[in-house]
Amino acid sequence: MPELRENLATKRWVIIATERAKRPEEFVKKKEIIVHPAYDPKCPFCEGNEAVSKEEIIGYRREGTKPGEKGWYLRVIPNKFPALVPSTSPRVEVKRSKSGIYLCMDGVGKHELVIENAAHNKTIATMNTEEVERIIRAYHERYLALDWDPHYKLVIIFRNQGGLAGASQVHPHSQIVATAIVPHHIRHAFYEAQRYFDELGRCVFCDMIKNELHEKERIILKNEKFIAFMPYAALVPYETWILPLQHVTSFADLHEEDISPLAQILRDILSKFYYSLNNPDYNYCIRSVPHYSACEPYYHWYIQILPRITTVAGFEIGSGMSINITLPEETAKFLREFEVK
Repeated sequence: MPELRENLATKRWVIIATERAKRPEEFVKKKEIIVHPAYDPKCPFCEGNEAVSKEEIIGYRREGTKPGEKGWYLRVIPNKFPALVPSTSPRVEVKRSKSGIYLCMDGVGKHELVIENAAHNKTIATMNTEEVERIIRAYHERYLALDWDPHYKLVIIFRNQGGLAGASQVHPHSQIVATAIVPHHIRHAFYEAQRYFDELGRCVFCDMIKNELHEKERIILKNEKFIAFMPYAALVPYETWILPLQHVTSFADLHEEDISPLAQILRDILSKFYYSLNNPDYNYCIRSVPHYSACEPYYHWYIQILPRITTVAGFEIGSGMSINITLPEETAKFLREFEVK
C-alpha cells in the first residue's frame, strides 16, 4: 500500500510509492566514472587559466603568490554571467515598481563562484578534509560579508554536481547568490517553523534531530557537532540533511571549531554517494535565515542534498507532491553500512 508522509518542518507531503519501490542498490549508475585530467587547457577555472578571471574576491594561496596568478588552493570570483547585478552598479535601486497590474524591481544581487580546488579532476567526495575545510571557510567568509550588506535579504550557497543538476563546468565549484528578496517558498518554510515554535515552544528541527537519534533508522552519519540523516518524508531517493546537533539559527553563527567536523561529515556523505552510487549528479544548498531573522529561536540552519537519480514528471508538476520510489529507512541503511575504501 502506498504511504503519504509529511515533512514535519516544511509541511510538504510526499508519496512513498512502495508498490513501485526499488532496492537502494538499483540506483547505482550503470556508466563508468569518467576520469578527467588534473588540468584542462580549455577550462576557465583551472590553475594556469587565471587570465579568464583575474579578479579575486577571496584567494587562499601559497605564500608569495598574487591574485590573478598561479599558486592558489581556492578562489572566489565574480560570476562572468551573473543572474543578478551588484548593488554597487550605477542607477540600480532596490525598490519595487509597477508594470501595469504587475510588480517588478531591478535585478539587484550578487553572484559569485567558489572555485573549490586548483585540480580539475577533484570533487568534494575525493578531496581530503583540509581541502573541504577551505570550502566551508570560504562559504562562511562570503556569507558574513553578503549577509550584512543592507541591499541583500537572503544569501544562498549551493552546489550543482553533474549535467542533470545543472552544472555547466566539470571543474569543482560552488555558487553564492545574494538576493534583494526572500522567495515565497522559502518564506513559507520559515512560516511553518515559526508556527511550530509558537504552538509548542520548541524548534521543529531540534525535535526532528531528537526523534532521529531515538529511532536511529534514518541516520547515516554523526560526529561530535553534526548529524546527517534522510528525512522521514524524503522528496527524492537518497535526499539527505546535515544539521548542527546544537540549535543554531543561522549559518553566520558557524564557529571556527565547527568547520572541521562539518567538512568531515559533508565529505564523508558525498564520498558514500560517489562510491556506492557511482558518482550520481546532485544539488546541495545551505538553508539559512535572512539577516533580520538571525536571532529568532524557531529556525535551524542545515544543508539539503538532493541526488538527481529520478525524473520529475507530470504528477509532481501538477500536484506539487513528490513521488519517492524508495523507503528512506532502507536507503539510509544502505549508505550507513557502505564503507568507503
